[in-house]
Amino acid sequence: MSKSVAFWRPLYTVEVVVAAVAATLAVAPLPAARVEAWYSTSLYPYIERVLTPASNYLPFALLDLLLIATVVAVAVAVGRAVRDARRTRKVRGVVLTLAHLTAAAAALYVLFLLLWGFNYRRVRMPERLVLERAAPTSSQVIELGLTAVSQMNSLYSAAHAQQPAVPEWQDTELRTAFADVQHALSDARQVEPGRLKHSLLGPYFRWTGVDGMVNPFGLEVIANPDLLPFERPFVAAHEWGHLAGYANEAEANFIGWLTCVRALPPHQYSGWMFLYWQINGEVNAQERGRLNAALAEGPRRDITAIVARLRRGEIPALQQASWRVYDKYLKANRVESGLRSYGEVVTLLLRARFEPGWVPVRRPSPASASMR
Repeated sequence: MSKSVAFWRPLYTVEVVVAAVAATLAVAPLPAARVEAWYSTSLYPYIERVLTPASNYLPFALLDLLLIATVVAVAVAVGRAVRDARRTRKVRGVVLTLAHLTAAAAALYVLFLLLWGFNYRRVRMPERLVLERAAPTSSQVIELGLTAVSQMNSLYSAAHAQQPAVPEWQDTELRTAFADVQHALSDARQVEPGRLKHSLLGPYFRWTGVDGMVNPFGLEVIANPDLLPFERPFVAAHEWGHLAGYANEAEANFIGWLTCVRALPPHQYSGWMFLYWQINGEVNAQERGRLNAALAEGPRRDITAIVARLRRGEIPALQQASWRVYDKYLKANRVESGLRSYGEVVTLLLRARFEPGWVPVRRPSPASASMR
C-alpha cells in the first residue's frame, strides 16, 4: 500500500461517517418533546448566549466571511481538479473532489442542526399554548385587521415623534419586552437579542423583498439595509424570535408582534403595522378595500412608502425563484405549510387564550410531562 493511499483512507472513512450521520439526522423522526427538553430549552440557549453576544460586537456580518470562504474554497478545489483532469486526461480527481465537497456539505448540515436547525423539530406553538377557539372566520380576521388599523391610526403621531435614539439591540424597552415574551412562552434561559447588521447580501434582499434573516452559523441578524425606521422594530423582534429558538416563521411573527405591543409607541406601531400588512395580504379585494378605507392619512403614507421601497430595485423573476427555494427549504425542515406558515400567525392570535396585556396562556410544559 502506498503512503498516499494510507494517508487518505482514514479521511475517506471519516467522510463516509459524516455523510451517514447527516443523512440519518435528516430523516430521523426525533420526538418533539425530547428536542424541546434536551436541545431547545437546554443546550441551545447556552450556544446562543455565546455566539450572539460575540457577533454583536463585530460591525460586519460573519455570514459574509462564511460565504466568501465557501465560494473561494469550492472554486479553488474544483478549479484544481479540472486542471489536473485536463493534464492527466482522467476524471478520478474530479470525482474525488466532488465527493469531498459532498462530505463537507454534510458536515455543514450537521453543524447547522447543532447550532440552530434542531429548533425546527421542537414543540410547536399550538401545542405550547392554550387554544380556546375553532379556526377563525373571515369576519374575525377582518375584525382583527380593523383593530390593527385603529391602533396604527391612534399610535401614528406618538410613534413618529418618539423615534428611539439607540439601535434596536440596545433599546432597553424593546429588550425588556422581548424578555417578557420569552418568559411567557418558556422556562428556558433567555437568549440575547441580536444586532441588525448589513451584509453583502443587501442587494439580494432588495431584489427579492427579503426583510431579514438569521445566520444559523453565527446566530446573528442580517437585515435589509432599505428598511424604513417604522419597520425595523418588528423585523428585529421577529428575528429575535428565531434567535430564541422558534424557527417556524409564524411563531417568530407571533413573538415579534407580542414583543412590539409591549414596548413604546414606535414599537407598538411597527407591530400593528405588520399585522395589518399580513392580514391585508390574505383577505379578498372587497375586504382589503374595507381595511384600506379605515386607514388615516399618516399610516396610509407609511404603507405607500413601504410599497415604494419594495418595488424599488426588485427583480420579479429572482424574487419568485427565491421564495420558491425558501418554500422548499421550509418544507425540507418539516414546516409542512412552507411559505404559508408566515400567515399562520393570524390564526394563532385569534385562537390563543390571552391574559390582560396580550400575555399568552401556556399549557403545562409538554417537555417535562413527557420525561416523567
